Amino acid sequence: MSQPGASERLSSVRAFFADGRGSILVAVAAGWFLSIGVRLAYPVLLPYLRETFGLDLTTAGLLLTALWLCYALGQLPGGLLADRFGEGNVLVASTVISAVTLGFVAVAGSAPVVYVATAAFGFGTALYGVARFTTLSDTYPDNDGTAIGITMAAGQAGNTLLPLAAGGIASAFAWQYGFGLVVPAFALVAIGLRFVVPARTSGSTSAVDSVSLETVRYVGAQLRRPEILTVAAIQILTYCVWQGFTGFYPTYLIQIKGFSEATATGLFSAFFAAGIVVQPLTGRLYDRFGIRKSLPPVLGIVVLSLIALPFLEGFWPLVVGTVVLSSILGYGTITLPYMTSAFPSDMQGTGLGFLRTVYMTVGALSPVMVGALADRGYFDEAYFVLAGFVAVAIGFTWWLPEQ
Repeated sequence: MSQPGASERLSSVRAFFADGRGSILVAVAAGWFLSIGVRLAYPVLLPYLRETFGLDLTTAGLLLTALWLCYALGQLPGGLLADRFGEGNVLVASTVISAVTLGFVAVAGSAPVVYVATAAFGFGTALYGVARFTTLSDTYPDNDGTAIGITMAAGQAGNTLLPLAAGGIASAFAWQYGFGLVVPAFALVAIGLRFVVPARTSGSTSAVDSVSLETVRYVGAQLRRPEILTVAAIQILTYCVWQGFTGFYPTYLIQIKGFSEATATGLFSAFFAAGIVVQPLTGRLYDRFGIRKSLPPVLGIVVLSLIALPFLEGFWPLVVGTVVLSSILGYGTITLPYMTSAFPSDMQGTGLGFLRTVYMTVGALSPVMVGALADRGYFDEAYFVLAGFVAVAIGFTWWLPEQ
């Protein structure tokens, strides 16, 4: 009786990767591996950047805000460009821009140059953010939660390996080499995307080929739908938590928990390593149960883990706590597929880009908030504030429609 079930599962896996879809998934995942992994190397390198340029915790938080604010502001242009010129073209352009701007970060000799180059890198990677979602939703219309979950798990692999590598390189040589060595990797991914991903995956027509009053009204009507407003509110709150937590967790472990830079980097990588398991699972939960049933339990674990963090002491309790905290990484594979598929295909990139610009712009302020609280001796209390954000987000799930 078990053999037919295994055979059906094998056939399902083969169908999932058939007709060139597997190559597209791998290429998009490789780009996301680099895009998010390098951005998440910044928190690990923050102590080195603070030492090199004399930054306090507030101005260090401002550097992270510059990175993520420009990433936020690039979402709407990324969506518009994807709808106008095609998803594949935008993915390639993003990886090329990322390679160039990282080169400037690596050779920067002053804090202002680091800030500007970092902001430009954030904007360049923003173009990748929307196009990857719409590409996968178009390629996997019946399994977009699973496909996006796999891609985001690849991002967690990048978040696990690249910060660890950057920290090791910074310790052994200099922090600049960690940025410089990924420049050729971005160039190789750009070449792969050009050959594998179609220039356009959403079809030959778009409702936003030109900006007009009618287009603005059409997009605005979609954005005002109650389910869109509700999931956007949830996404704003949870993204603030993601930004605030990841931006300062290594610094928190060093400054408050007394760990070495190497140990803090290892725990930060373990946080994302656990996400490699968490994200495909939560993506599968969304595909099976829908957002209203799958999201509250995930967010509930996030609340409890954030409240518990300040009370954990010692290496092994914090290892366990870090693994549980990886639940923070699971909400996106529920909210983002729902948000993407909620828009009509002819303005999917534009709608998703607009919402991502809104919630990421607000979320980009979170590192400054956490840094300012930490400078004033309230580092532990900052995590209670983040837990409160998630608790409010859980309340909003009651306004989501049944699926």
